[in-house]
Amino acid sequence: MDGLIMAAQIIAALAILVTLHELGHFLAARMFGIKVEKFYLFFDAWNFKLFSFKKGDTEYGIGWLPLGGYVKIAGMVDESLDKEQLNKPAEPWEFRSKPAWQRLIVMLGGVIVNFILGFIIFILHTWYYGEAKLPINKVKYGIHAQKIGTEIGLKDGDNIVGINDKPVAYFDDLKQSKVFLDAGTYYNVKRGDSSFKLTMPSDIIDKVSEKKNSFFELAFPCLVDSVLANSPASKAGLKADDRIISLNDTAVDYFHQFSQRVSYYANAAIKLKLVRGNDTINTTAQLKEDGKLGFMIADVYVKDYETFKYSFTQAVPVGISKSYQTLVDNLKGLQKLVSGKVDPRKSIQSPIGIAAMFGGEWVWYRFWLLTALLSLVLAIMNLLPIPALDGGHVVFLIVEMIKGKPLSDKFMHVMQVIGMVLLLSLMAFAFGNDILKIFNK
Repeated sequence: MDGLIMAAQIIAALAILVTLHELGHFLAARMFGIKVEKFYLFFDAWNFKLFSFKKGDTEYGIGWLPLGGYVKIAGMVDESLDKEQLNKPAEPWEFRSKPAWQRLIVMLGGVIVNFILGFIIFILHTWYYGEAKLPINKVKYGIHAQKIGTEIGLKDGDNIVGINDKPVAYFDDLKQSKVFLDAGTYYNVKRGDSSFKLTMPSDIIDKVSEKKNSFFELAFPCLVDSVLANSPASKAGLKADDRIISLNDTAVDYFHQFSQRVSYYANAAIKLKLVRGNDTINTTAQLKEDGKLGFMIADVYVKDYETFKYSFTQAVPVGISKSYQTLVDNLKGLQKLVSGKVDPRKSIQSPIGIAAMFGGEWVWYRFWLLTALLSLVLAIMNLLPIPALDGGHVVFLIVEMIKGKPLSDKFMHVMQVIGMVLLLSLMAFAFGNDILKIFNK
């Protein structure tokens, strides 16, 4: 079921983004009187389609392959590689008969829509949902250092209070992009009575890309919120507000420590030491085969979050700032990828990997946030100067405008083939990489 929900979310997001991207090309083409022969959501590979109809000169439809979409613009060298039309004299309603500046606007239409869409969703998301943040000074139990956090030198209970000697106001801001993208970034860490600087390794972005959600999180005490009926915890006499401080005579300071250790004692009796008010209580519990005690942990921070609600006019600059930072972060990440500082196996994802980001539960907050992110990423990727992408066509049009004459159809055809080979190879790499990750897990 989780897989179906993930698939449904990525298909829905792509349907929105691709349709509006192609609509940008379509509207720009129609604005200049250029005929659009096809408008398809997803690809009708081998001419197989789920649905289609024709209105005016354009065939509208939905293909079966959910990896994108396209508009077929008359008189343009595109992925259809249609030579027959190009061998005929140019018609006034064809792409190739229009001035270069008009063709440039047509090619930029989809990218412009994706940029605008990303900004709009970020603004509306900020306006509708607001923000909830935990102040750093409310973090009473420090962090839970996960695998990567431990590898770089963090420990359970550490308090991270700043980045590059600048205080951080909210816990949510500790994983801001500069930590992973800017060389030499360091955390200001308090550990007990000492303070020190912890510099991020140069490959930190590789580490967090490969093992998502394994850096650090909030640490929670092993404080009981409620006890499940007929559970080992209930039979052992645990009550709400009890704090477990020892398991089989080994101290446990945090819930994650208890959770990891108790799993080793499936079908066994365990000794527990609890603090209840001013009393210390010793008890035993008989675990079942699942190795779980049967209680819900208390969220000790639930009342400490600060909630920010914005009017629409207040949400506009906040949403724009988030959009701009998203663009900057992705451009920095792309620069690191191109320069070889990031392993492509850990950073390039196919729709399989992107679907996992949405999760197995449909949460509208996360869905729209990721859709906004993907819209901006799609805009950036389409601007890359690769033949067959919008950016490749833009480069050729700029060259044409400088030369004062169009590039030959033969040259454009060859470049389109090269571009398609590059894109298909990249797609095969991304899918293979994500499938391999699944099997490795």
